[in-house]
This record gives sequence, structure tokens and C-alpha cells, in this order.
Amino acid sequence: MSNIMTVAIQAAQDAGAFLKDNFGKVKEVEVKRDASLATNVDRSAEQIIVGRIRTAFPTHNIMAEEGGESLRDAGYWWIIDPLDGTHNFIRGMEAFGVSVGVVNGDEFIAGVIYMPMSGELYAAEKGSGAYKNNNRIFVSKTADISRAFLSFDSTMRNVPDDYFAILRRVGKSVFSVRMTGSSVRVLSYLAEGKLDGTVEFFDHPWDFAGGVTILREAGGVLRGLDSGELKPRSTGYIGSNGLLQDALEKIVCLQNPSSSL
Repeated sequence: MSNIMTVAIQAAQDAGAFLKDNFGKVKEVEVKRDASLATNVDRSAEQIIVGRIRTAFPTHNIMAEEGGESLRDAGYWWIIDPLDGTHNFIRGMEAFGVSVGVVNGDEFIAGVIYMPMSGELYAAEKGSGAYKNNNRIFVSKTADISRAFLSFDSTMRNVPDDYFAILRRVGKSVFSVRMTGSSVRVLSYLAEGKLDGTVEFFDHPWDFAGGVTILREAGGVLRGLDSGELKPRSTGYIGSNGLLQDALEKIVCLQNPSSSL
């Protein structure tokens, strides 16, 4: 295991332990500019992760949901979400976790997702496979879109009509649609075969960066909304076990997402 993976895992677990200790104890809730919520717990957990990274890799860059960007000289970026599923956390639902992704240039090279309430640790380094609590994981083998369990973007407020039209098409094409309110929960389930696909329109890099390498090393596919390459600064994606990718992309059918969403 590389030093990057060691630090990523330790940072995620430390932040996750803090989240678990503070579950049900939120003292401050802030409404951000995009109408999403943040808490004092988010910010404190982020400081734990950033502190670990800064100690081990002082020249690396960091992109964090609550703290913005910290630009250094190296080509390495740590993209972190200290509490993915904040709204679930606030309401006392356990579908939340920590996301730590590492990229070099535009290449996703490592990822860690930690679900503190269940103790599930998902980790992957490019070329080394994907693991859940040290056990190798793989995506599902579902090849028929009509039998697929799919996760769909749960951001339902103030969205264009096109969004609901796509949801109707997806709903008619797959077996079941789920909305969890947590990208790390979706991507980890997809990587271990509990879900077969996912469509997200409004996810930011810190939401998905930790899950990219995990999903790909488990045999899955994650691409942009236009079916192109997913970049570290992309917004939204279509992902699957690989077998369903083409069918799912045809259903979603977004050649120019910026013009329709």
C-alpha cells in the first residue's frame, strides 16, 4: 500500500470517528448559497482530514467542500468531502460518510470512502483492485437494463422540466429507482454490486472523487453526462457496472447537459 493510501485511509477513519461521536449532536446549521446545508461538524471533520494531508504531503493541493481550494506546487490534488450526506446526518439518518479522492493531473489515482456508522471502509488505488474492509469487491453482473436497480439524483428542488422527463424515461426502463441523498453511499453500493447504475446531474467533484477509483477498480464505469471522460472538475455523471453503460447513456441522452440542465 502506498503512503498516499495509508494517509487517505487514516484521514477518512479519523474524520469518520469524529462524525460518529457527534451524530445527533449538531449545534450549528448553515444554509449555503446553493441552498444546501452545512454544520459545525462538517467543518471540524474537514480540519481533521486537511491536517493529516498537510502533515504528510505539505506540497499537495487540496479541494474541499467547505474550505474551497488550497493551491500548492505539486500536480497532486486531494479532493475531499468530510461529510457527504449532510442532510441525512442532520435528520438522524445513517446514510452518510467521508470521501477522500486523489488525482494526479486529470487522472484519478486513489479513493477512499468510509461509512462510520457501519464501519464500512472502501478503498482502491489505480491498478490494485477495489476493497471493502480488505475484501475484494466487484460490480454486479446485471446486463438487462429492465432488471437494473438504479440510483437517481435526489436534488429535486428548482430543477428544469428536462430533469423530470429523464426521470420518467429512466423509471420506465429499469426495475427500480432509489434516491439515497448520499453520493458515497451510492458509489460504494455500485462498486460492490448492490446497485447497477447511477445518474447524477448536480454532484460536485468532492461528492464523487473518492468513489471514482473504487468503482473503476471494481469493474465499473463512470463517465460525464455527455458520455465523455469524467474530469476532476466535472459536475454530474452517469455510472454503471459497465454492462449497462451504453443503454443507460441512451436513456439519459444528454449531449449538451449545460444547455438543458
